[in-house]
Amino acid sequence: MSIIGKWLVLLAALVLGGCMPPVETYKGQGPVFSPESYFNGPIKAWGMVQDRTGKVRERFDVAMVGSWEGDTGTLKEEFTYYSDGHKQNRVWTIRKKPEGNYEGTAADVKSVATGVSGGHAMRWRYIMDLPVGGKTYEVAFDDWMFLMNDGVLINRSYIKKFGITVAELTIFMQKQ
Repeated sequence: MSIIGKWLVLLAALVLGGCMPPVETYKGQGPVFSPESYFNGPIKAWGMVQDRTGKVRERFDVAMVGSWEGDTGTLKEEFTYYSDGHKQNRVWTIRKKPEGNYEGTAADVKSVATGVSGGHAMRWRYIMDLPVGGKTYEVAFDDWMFLMNDGVLINRSYIKKFGITVAELTIFMQKQ
């Protein structure tokens, strides 16, 4: 492939990678997703990571417990990976802001995560140091959460490096 062809492929990937509709598209659609309500109490989750070819690279379970005091929430996550049984913990501190906006921090998140909710959906974006095969990569997460019936939340994450989606993460959560 010529250098021009490579640049065109890169440009197309960058343009197509940003084609998700704005979260405002989902306003007025229910059930209404409220992070401070959903992430309050115990939640069980199941997930998988797929590489850019669609191959499943990792599967995991997550036990979560959330609590809120005023406009500040804490979400404790414990991941258990199927491949070798190792565990990973993360604790989020989430702050509700005006007009459906949220901010969050966690030890392995490099900057403040930002989110916006509308209707049954929420978009959550952040930069993270992600360990993979003995190395650590700085990647961007673009999470989309969709509330379903029966306390089920579907999370689709697009993991990006240099603006290009290199992996996708799917998590199904259910309030306990």
